[in-house]
Amino acid sequence: MTSHAPEDIVRRATAAFNAGRREEARKLCEQGLAGTPGEPMMSHLLAAVLLALGEVEAARAHVEASLVKRPDNAAARLLAARLARMAGDSDRALSHLDRAIAIAPQREAFVEKARTLDQAGLRPQARQAWSAILDVIPDHVEAAARLGRLTWEDGEIALAARLLERATQTEAPASVWFDLGLARQDLRDYAGAAVAYRKSLELKGDLAEAAFNLGVVLQETGLLDEAMRAYAQAYRLRPASFGNIAMALTSASHGKLWLNEAALRRALEG
Repeated sequence: MTSHAPEDIVRRATAAFNAGRREEARKLCEQGLAGTPGEPMMSHLLAAVLLALGEVEAARAHVEASLVKRPDNAAARLLAARLARMAGDSDRALSHLDRAIAIAPQREAFVEKARTLDQAGLRPQARQAWSAILDVIPDHVEAAARLGRLTWEDGEIALAARLLERATQTEAPASVWFDLGLARQDLRDYAGAAVAYRKSLELKGDLAEAAFNLGVVLQETGLLDEAMRAYAQAYRLRPASFGNIAMALTSASHGKLWLNEAALRRALEG
């Protein structure tokens, strides 16, 4: 006989969710809440299921309902903060995070706070938060990557390059390698920038900006044939980049002159 006790329904729904049966988990939670409205464990779990299904606003409503009954549940506060950040409600997210950290100062809460400050455009606070995480967790890729990007945007190029190199010591996404390419390019380390841009393209082959910038740094080192192949890739990925490619080819120290636009387009099209 199937038990309808909230704890049993939560166990069954959790098992279904962990097995990838998200709709089944959702139905179990909804059925459980129909029998015990506002039950905090079930509301919390349903919020997590709805988040996985991409239903952010509905998830927010359920986790907030859970917090009405269990306001000092740190895990629910953290989930509520993440959902608020995803909905663009930074003030509410930070309020939840401050409460969660006061209840149980855990790594995930500090990382989520750094993300929230970053997303809200609170640059000094975000830099401080990411830096504090790196002090405690030196190999934290996201912290090194975001701090590197922020310092690059603030004009601290050498520091940005060191941070981004640190971020790429372990597995890092294409965006981090692209940012490292930008920093190295600004430092006139064109060979190092080319390595970074190639890696970003290896990870994300449709990154037109990386292909274009690869062309620029190869051109700066006098490798015009390789630069043209990179520009051709950028042009295939984003035809609207033609104007930038034409300007780069004619304005750099190592460039080419083209008699007309059609000739350059034919060269890029191969």
